[in-house]
Formats: sequence, structure tokens, C-alpha cells
Amino acid sequence: MEEDMSGSPRANRAESRAFTALRELLQGGRPLIYICTDEELRAHQLLQEASRYLFGGSAPVWSWTATRGLTEPDAAPAASGRPLDAGAVLDFIAAHSGPAIFQLRDFHEFMRGSFEIRRRLRDLYEVCIDTGKFAVITSPLRGIPEELSHQVAFMELHPPDLEELLNFLEGEARVLARQGRPVDDSAQALFKIGRALQGLTLDEARHALRRALALSGRLGADSAPLLLEEKKLIVNQSGLVQYVADGTRIEHVGGLEYLKNWLLARRRLFMERESLAAEIVPKGVLVMGVSGCGKSLSVKAIASCFELPLYRIDMIEVFSGRHGSPDAAFAAACRAVESLVPAVVWFDEIEMGLTGQGTEAGTNLGRIFAFFLTWMQEKARGLFVAATANRIDLLPAEMIRKGRFDEVFFIDLPGEEERIEIFRIHLLKRGIDPDALEVSRLRRITQGWTGAEIEQAVVSALTNVRLENKPMSFEELHRAAINVIPLSKTMREQVEHIRSWAYDRAVRASPRETAR
Repeated sequence: MEEDMSGSPRANRAESRAFTALRELLQGGRPLIYICTDEELRAHQLLQEASRYLFGGSAPVWSWTATRGLTEPDAAPAASGRPLDAGAVLDFIAAHSGPAIFQLRDFHEFMRGSFEIRRRLRDLYEVCIDTGKFAVITSPLRGIPEELSHQVAFMELHPPDLEELLNFLEGEARVLARQGRPVDDSAQALFKIGRALQGLTLDEARHALRRALALSGRLGADSAPLLLEEKKLIVNQSGLVQYVADGTRIEHVGGLEYLKNWLLARRRLFMERESLAAEIVPKGVLVMGVSGCGKSLSVKAIASCFELPLYRIDMIEVFSGRHGSPDAAFAAACRAVESLVPAVVWFDEIEMGLTGQGTEAGTNLGRIFAFFLTWMQEKARGLFVAATANRIDLLPAEMIRKGRFDEVFFIDLPGEEERIEIFRIHLLKRGIDPDALEVSRLRRITQGWTGAEIEQAVVSALTNVRLENKPMSFEELHRAAINVIPLSKTMREQVEHIRSWAYDRAVRASPRETAR
């Protein structure tokens, strides 16, 4: 049982990440705190929780806005004569006797626009030290003036972690039950729901729960798919991070035996990550190779193998300029996926922007990779990074050295047996018996093909037989195949350059004798 500052015991459960950050600032005696968040109600609830558990309720939480003025701790409007304007509320805090927490909402506008307000805040800092009084500014924007940077402690309120979500879900379950809504409030069900909602704000989670209830009529462990669909819509709004809903399993990937075996061996280590030393917990892989040979498919299979949701960061979108400077957009995307743990995060075409860029873009890229290298070392254990690249030779050496990723895999053109396996996978996926078509007879004609070209040949043949209203046959598949001109011929020099570079620099995803 944990003791609070007043000596009374706190509830016997783990602290949320947000409460821990706030507790440390309050226990450190920081009288001026700036919380960057657009969740005002959540911030207010955290302050009330701090009042109960850290001060035993002896530091009531007041609230102030420019439109409603000061609100009493019991949420009633303040008594007549209480301050409405920004300067007066600071005077009120300074004159207030006894411990208290004051939430000043959107106060950054007054800090930014008035020297007098900035001066009063500096005075208030001196007055409130060691008095148990705290002025907590909440704002969706980061706006601490330079002259207040040493007096105001900054805290960013990230999306809630699983512990905070479980607390929230327990409360929501009670509310919905009182409304007569069917809710499974067992610990197992709430845990599964909480996992599905990770990465959302509490407001977004509340709306997702209502949507799931409206669609299915009840809320329980089986509501996870509906919650994930809502989460996909919300997460995808930024454009930088995309939730990838894909059912690709590892058995859907043809060939790549070394990569598959590596993943299956490390799956158990990742599942046991909380009880293992950090250095042996799998961090991620970098997958390079010829375009169309299965890099993206492999990443989707990783998420399925590890039983984790998959989030994609598009490097083209990072460099598009639609989200501000590329380095800031990249940092924001990385921080966003931190709140989604446990998960697989996919950096697609991570080498994008390294060629054909001007001086300014080159500077941005340098900052991006400097941030990425640090982030890879410090990221949460529950994140597994899967990066893909077409031209790994363009990446800086410090990116691909041992220790950044657990392994660097090269996916080459599939060998004979792998090509036949890929044919079988795509035919079975479409309800066609590959043995009846004798697909093994296509070994020679498909030499140098990628997996994507094999799939396209199957789709083309299937389209032709549907148009002609006749069954699939080997002849139709063969006819479609002879019309394919593989990438290894049209882009021979580029493909050979990639293969030659990776020949002895990366671990092969397939046995060498079947891959070359």
C-alpha cells in the first residue's frame, strides 16, 4: 500500500503515467505548472485525484475560465465579488489562505499578450513557494513565454495508458449499468476493451464505447473489433499515423523461411518483455529488398505473429509539408505511436527523402535521423519497430549498424520452390486447387519474378476465365504468365545493384541456395 503526502493510504493499484508525472511536480513543490492538453476535464480529474491522494482533500481544486470566472471546488459558481479577469484571479490566488490547487484554463493567451500578467505570475511564484498553493495552467497549445521558462514547470498530457483507461472504464461501466445498458464489467472484458482503446483520449474512448453499444446493443470483450474500427478512423485523421487492419498471417507469406523462423523464435521473448532484461527484448527489424518481393506483407505478418495492432508511419507523408516541418512531423508521429503500446510500428520506405533533396531537406533529414536513433534506444518496450526500405544503401551507416535493429533482413527474388509456394497461396486464397493446375510446371517461365508479379498473373488468369465463363486451367495460367515482363528485366540494373549490395551485408530472409 502506497502512502500519500498526508500519510493516508492510497488505493492499492498502480499509478497511471499521467498521475505519476503530475505527482512528481506537485511533490517537488512547483507552484506554477503548465499542462499541455486539449482534455480539460481529464486534467481537472487528475488534479482532483492529486488533491485526494496527495493532500487528503486539504487542497481543494478551483477552476477558472475567461468566460465563467472562478468556480468553487464544489463546481458551484464563485460567490459575488470573486475574480473574472486574468489579473484578478492571480491576485486572488496570492491572497488565498491555505493549500489549494487552481486550474487556469487557456491562460496561455493572457501570458502571451500581457507583460503585466507575466510579471504577476513571477510574483505569484515567489508567494506560493512552500505554501501548498498551486496554479496549474491547462491549454491545448504550448505557450510558455521565455521569461517564465524557469518558473513554470511544463507537462504534456499524452493519451492515457492502460492503467488510466481501466480506471476510466470502471467508471463508465457503472454509469452505463445505471442507465440499464448491458455491460460486461469483468476484469477480463475491461482489460480487452482497454487494449482496444489504447492511443485514444478519454473523450474519444467515451464516444467509441457509445458507438459500439449502438451497433451491437451490448459492451463486452467481443466489442473489440468495433472499438478498433472506431480507433482506425480516429488515428488515421492525422495522416501521419495509419492504423493498418490486415489479416495477413505468417503462413500467408511464401518462402522467407529464415525470417519466419526468426520471428517465431522471438515472439515468446516479446510476450515476456516485462520480465526480461531490456537488452534481450526484441526491438525491431529492418527489411530491405527488391520491390514486390514481400516487404510490406512481411511486416503485416509480424503484427499477426506477435498478436499486436499495426500502425504505419508514411515517410512520404512526413516529407509532404502538409504537417509542418518534416522533422517536427516525424517526431510527432513517433510520440503518437508511443501512446499505442503494445503495437508494431511500421516505418514505410524509411530511406525516402535521401535522394534528390535540397539543402533544407537534407538538414531536416539529419535532424530526423538523429531523433530516430535516440528514440529507438529510449522507446517503450511494448513497441516493435518494423522498417522497410527499397534502397538500404542510401541509409546512413549508423542507422543499420548492429544494435539499432535486432536484425537487417534482405528479401531477394524468390527461388523456384518459393515461387511455386506463392502460386499455391494465391490460388488457394481464391478457392482454386493448385494441384489440379500443376503449377510446378511454371518454375522455368517465372524465373526472376517477384511475388507481386505472381499474384498479378493469378488475378489476370482468373479475370480472363470469368469473362469467358470457363473454369481455370493450366493453359489460362500459362497464357497470363507469358504476358508478364518482370521487374528484374525492365529494371535489371537497379535490381542487380540492390542484390549485389545486400549479398554479404544483410541477413537473407530465405536460404541462399534457393534465393539466388
